[in-house]
Amino acid sequence: MMTKSRQPRLSLSGALVDQDLEESSARAHAVRIDVSQNEREAPEHRHRKGQLVMASRGGVTCRVPSGMWMVPPQCGVWVPGGMLHSNVATANARLFFLFIEPGAADLPDRCCTLSLSPLVRELIIEMADQSAVAGAYAETMTTLLLSALSQMPVEHLHLPLTDEPRLSRIASALVEDPSDRSTIAQWAKRVAMSENSLARLVQRETGLTFGRWRQQLQLIIAIRSLAAGATVQQVSGDLGYESVSAFITMFKKALGASPAQYLRNFER
Repeated sequence: MMTKSRQPRLSLSGALVDQDLEESSARAHAVRIDVSQNEREAPEHRHRKGQLVMASRGGVTCRVPSGMWMVPPQCGVWVPGGMLHSNVATANARLFFLFIEPGAADLPDRCCTLSLSPLVRELIIEMADQSAVAGAYAETMTTLLLSALSQMPVEHLHLPLTDEPRLSRIASALVEDPSDRSTIAQWAKRVAMSENSLARLVQRETGLTFGRWRQQLQLIIAIRSLAAGATVQQVSGDLGYESVSAFITMFKKALGASPAQYLRNFER
């Protein structure tokens, strides 16, 4: 179950957006979703409008044909209009969906994670809570929000995906069981390839080495779990690390801060 306050009818997937909202020519419109105690997954869908997904509590992951994006604290994932995507939210997450009319803001033409300033976050929350407000106030808020949003920097927190069937099989298996520590040689055997052939395939399809590709998935899962309230010890175990210190070392090398420091930096 999901509860909404002063909001138009909307599901996590966004597939049940009121037709009036989807057809509206308003430059921007925000809605809030409170997820129940259970994790929720939305099927693949698309919108005519662009969509920014922001979580003020918990975590949400967005997946498009070319990759998987994590919505970390104080960030939002931008999904351009017309792009097929799906969402998975952690239990008890509070999400904000900002729908933007095509061409209304200077935003990327690809899916990406945007680091959001406190001003942008507060404007989105205010727009969602005051969705019935119109006139000069609403226009001023919309203009300020869209102008500020176009200046937000892009964060590199995504996992490149591909339609290549062997890599899709590996990616699905790692998402299902991120604690699997099988070597590239073991994965190659499972998909009937040589180790060198698999290494070249991953590099060609994703631009990353196999180890870096798997590590990126682990970082996405780790940040998502930490944002949902899991402890470092829990996340370390879920990802198959033999010790917490080994997980923290990997995290710091990849993102330049410990898990606790990383989350605190976003909160600031």
